[in-house]
Amino acid sequence: MRQRALALVTASTATAVVAGLLVAAPGTPATAAAAAAPQDRREPPKVATVVGTGGAVSSVDPDASRVGLRVLKKGGNAVDAAVATAAALGVTEPFSAGIGGGGYLVYYDAASGKVRTIDGRETAPAAMKKNAFIDPKTGEPYPFTPDLVTSGVSVGVPGTPATWKRALDKWGTWSLAKTLKPAATLARRGFVVDRTFRTQTRDNRERFRTFTSTKRLFLQDGLPRVGSVFRNPDLAATYDLLARRGVGALYRGVLADEIVEAVRRPPVSGLTDLPVPPGSMVAADLAAYDALGRRPTKVSYRGVDIYGIRPSSSGGSTVGEALNILERFNLSTATDVQALHLYLEAGALAFADRGEYVGDPRFTQVPLRHLLGQTYADERSCLVNPATAAAKPVPPGDVTAYDGTCGAPATREPDDRADTEGVSTTNLTVADKDGNVVEYTLTIEQTGGSGIVVPGRGFILNNELTDFTTEYEAGDPNRIQPGKRPRSSMAPTLVLRDGKPLLALGSPGGSTIITTVLQILLNRLDLGMTLPAALAAPRVSPRNTATVLAEQAFLDQYEALLEAMGHQLAPVGDPGTSAAEIGAATAIEFGPGGVMTVVAEPNRRGGGSARVVDPQG
Repeated sequence: MRQRALALVTASTATAVVAGLLVAAPGTPATAAAAAAPQDRREPPKVATVVGTGGAVSSVDPDASRVGLRVLKKGGNAVDAAVATAAALGVTEPFSAGIGGGGYLVYYDAASGKVRTIDGRETAPAAMKKNAFIDPKTGEPYPFTPDLVTSGVSVGVPGTPATWKRALDKWGTWSLAKTLKPAATLARRGFVVDRTFRTQTRDNRERFRTFTSTKRLFLQDGLPRVGSVFRNPDLAATYDLLARRGVGALYRGVLADEIVEAVRRPPVSGLTDLPVPPGSMVAADLAAYDALGRRPTKVSYRGVDIYGIRPSSSGGSTVGEALNILERFNLSTATDVQALHLYLEAGALAFADRGEYVGDPRFTQVPLRHLLGQTYADERSCLVNPATAAAKPVPPGDVTAYDGTCGAPATREPDDRADTEGVSTTNLTVADKDGNVVEYTLTIEQTGGSGIVVPGRGFILNNELTDFTTEYEAGDPNRIQPGKRPRSSMAPTLVLRDGKPLLALGSPGGSTIITTVLQILLNRLDLGMTLPAALAAPRVSPRNTATVLAEQAFLDQYEALLEAMGHQLAPVGDPGTSAAEIGAATAIEFGPGGVMTVVAEPNRRGGGSARVVDPQG
């Protein structure tokens, strides 16, 4: 969670205090990033769990959650509040999300009882070559980071603005202009820099120095100080432009031309030796973009229905298949260690099929009906030994030949392709007084995306195309192809009981998104944890790798017991850093009488911000 403060500052900072909030005075340079450290601070409340009625918002950031809650209190519905919250996150979490990226949205419509989804994933330019990630000087792939991610060639056509438009047009009650206004105000007034923002800036300093526009915005006065006020008037003006002209200004107007220019001729500073391979995007790629409405995935598990995102994301199919495998086992009588063992095995099997079969359905035939079928899962579950871990990686199953019974083991080769999906993403959960629910995951991919700020526009372009497999293989469902959406792991998820919402949840974290959502469901539905405990519990991420990565708290509790069953575990990231954490979830549980338990992470990423319209107690 990002800590904020309101500040009084002197005239020398070129600001004025209006209604207790910092407002840029006329003449303030558009690229000014941070004001002097404030003398007085008033931090927004850091609340990870609240209970109440009337509507709710949960996100990683208190300013963003406050914006969404205000929309609900002013009569906006869940979709209006979700778009407003997402736009605010583009201000306060610019290294994780924004209009230069994409994402997936799941919506429950209370009036119809239907679940709908939007695929706002970025797309590859029409001229993208299959060897786009190969350095022509060496004939070898560019080093993934920092070289490949810091580039124009990594930038996909953004999908976030089109997602907002589609959601508002279909289900919202507010205009785009009205939903963007709070975020534009926040960008002008600024937010208080916390340790996470400073650390993320520091960790990306070399990449940000590579581009004149990015250096000017984020490093003008060196690293931003904790407690200083960061303003982004360029982004405020961009939001104003979209408010006046609609998202067409980004996909067909002057802003489209500026994005193309930044991708094809990145504004390099000459201060670093990063190669910055240019991209091939043209204006027609932006004009052709469409956020797609798709039917959700659906599986039944322990008497509830679980809805998610279908391909181009692998989130819904992989979570769903793993749950179908677990359905065969009675976890109500299992110990925690036995349940975790089964979770690790089911996750590995589902990830094996993810790598073999899942990609953009416009370019590859995804056997989704088989992957989400209980009969197929029953046969896959035959490979799970309740007492001993299988050697990893496990091979994928054969969707063309199965009958649900145990027979000969799979003979296909395991997938050994490296997973390069970035972990810098954000998630939000919103519900309104009428029972409508939005679960929305959005991203610019890597922390800091491509590193390229569109000059004068205040937002970073994504590096989403690095989610494609780096080296082209003809049979790979996630190979580079023009116009294609790279495979994602985003998994915004809704759980319904008897047609009514029971849970809504999602998380950032690259491919660990899938395992985070799956483990929270296991914790809540099978292990009897409360929702706050289910989010707070230490995590482990089974992705069909020889060594399973886990948080240190998980290793402290379970490593010896699970290694005795044959699992190989190791810590994720450096201890004491955000890299040592898995996910940063948000969730809402719906109880009788319209009572909502609204939950954000208590500690990961500094803790999240849960808000409710009418709190109880």
